[in-house]
Amino acid sequence: MRTSAYLSVVSVAAAVLIATACSAPVSTAPTETPSPTDVWLSLFQKTPYPYTTPLPPHTPTVLDATYVKWDPKTATPVPCRRCPDYAPEGGLWKMSLDRGVFRYFHTVTGWKSIASFAVAGDRFILFNDPYCPTEIGLYTWTLEAGYLTFVEIDDPCAIRLRAKNLTSLPWASCQPPSVEAAVTDHWPKPDGC
Repeated sequence: MRTSAYLSVVSVAAAVLIATACSAPVSTAPTETPSPTDVWLSLFQKTPYPYTTPLPPHTPTVLDATYVKWDPKTATPVPCRRCPDYAPEGGLWKMSLDRGVFRYFHTVTGWKSIASFAVAGDRFILFNDPYCPTEIGLYTWTLEAGYLTFVEIDDPCAIRLRAKNLTSLPWASCQPPSVEAAVTDHWPKPDGC
């Protein structure tokens, strides 16, 4: 008698569990596309991978800051399944140089990259880029009046599109020009900072 009562309780419990599991609501809400801000901030949770070159020391460089450029091209990006890396499309581009970590982002398409960089005098060296892990980019740089400009020496990455993208326009610094400007937040911030 006890065995049949026990089996009845187990059967009822199993039926309740099955009914509960089967009646759980299925979410039909569309997944939200991350905002450009979310994508940009997520890059700061990552570090480059040392594909062929060790990571540089995590020490400050003279170029450490966030930079932006606004490419005035108004054409809609060409839809493609595998767009070329570093394609110089119109819109807002952001670049962060932070103690040997190069982060790059196009807000319109959501395209992004992360790599290593080093500064030696007026030379800027890019390496450990996942889109061209064995290639090294070499540039000269100048930073004047809050604008960073690159000139390519040699960079074969992405059929030279990385060089074209980096050198096509000057990069406006998001760094306040003085301590007073930083404290008061009164300075002409470039769009996108």
